Amino acid sequence: MTLIRKPAQLDVPQTVKAMVYGQAGMGKSTLALSAPNPLLLDFDGGVHRVNLGHQTDTVPIHNWKEANDVLKEDLSEYKTIVVDTVGKMMDYIILHVCRGKIPQIRDWGSINQEFSNFTRNASALNKHVIYVAHRDVRKEGDENVFVPALREKSYSAIVTELDLLGYVEAKGTERTVTFDPTSRNDGKNTCNLPGLMTIPTVVDAKGNAQPNTFFRTHIIDPYIANQQKRVELSKAYDTVIGEIKENILLITDELSANDLICRIDKFKHVGNSKAVAAKLLSAKAKELGLKFNDKDKKYEKQTKSLL
Repeated sequence: MTLIRKPAQLDVPQTVKAMVYGQAGMGKSTLALSAPNPLLLDFDGGVHRVNLGHQTDTVPIHNWKEANDVLKEDLSEYKTIVVDTVGKMMDYIILHVCRGKIPQIRDWGSINQEFSNFTRNASALNKHVIYVAHRDVRKEGDENVFVPALREKSYSAIVTELDLLGYVEAKGTERTVTFDPTSRNDGKNTCNLPGLMTIPTVVDAKGNAQPNTFFRTHIIDPYIANQQKRVELSKAYDTVIGEIKENILLITDELSANDLICRIDKFKHVGNSKAVAAKLLSAKAKELGLKFNDKDKKYEKQTKSLL
């Protein structure tokens, strides 16, 4: 039995691994907690800064062992694990791996593997995982680029594990999030989310909490729907290519080749399936010794030279 899977045979992801970052006071934690049924792993001790109406079940984390132990508990009532902040989480990992010593080059593989293992183990529990990070600035020539505040030797390893990376900022009183990488911020957008989304106000002028569902409705639900659509398109593509190949096998002469040309637009084409059909038809015609007449747009038998 082959281990190879066609795109249409792959499982549709039902969970999201994401990170949001930005300056202090941008409401990043509240945004992350708008995911479905969240459990907050509070590495920073900052849950008290979240409006009481938006707080959720919380695990104060004091060391890396506690973080891993949480994943061994019964988490069936939670759909999302929120880590706040990932920078502090990485500090605990470094302390765990290096035993209080300054990390050496040889340590970074183990440090980054601890992060990957945690992310994958949480995802394996069928949980969304959302990391919250502070904002840092990276110099690129004369330009400043806003990036998550992560250690350089962990940055790529962490971002590689994510499906989405979003930058949160404020313009006046309006908060926005973008998952698109731009010349001024890092990002990762694997499901064609809108380039810039406005985050609704979830605390009114009197300090009262309003419904907080943005991450679920505008990020997680569209992500999963997009992945489902991709699989459905792959299945449709495989189906139409299979039909085209069956018709190609029935071609025996110029008449049957031209008949397929007349019917080529009637297939339910997906993506580049029409171009693939033309390529397969051309190969079959060449095999049969047929020549395409550009003027009449038909295949003809090649006439043999008398010389």
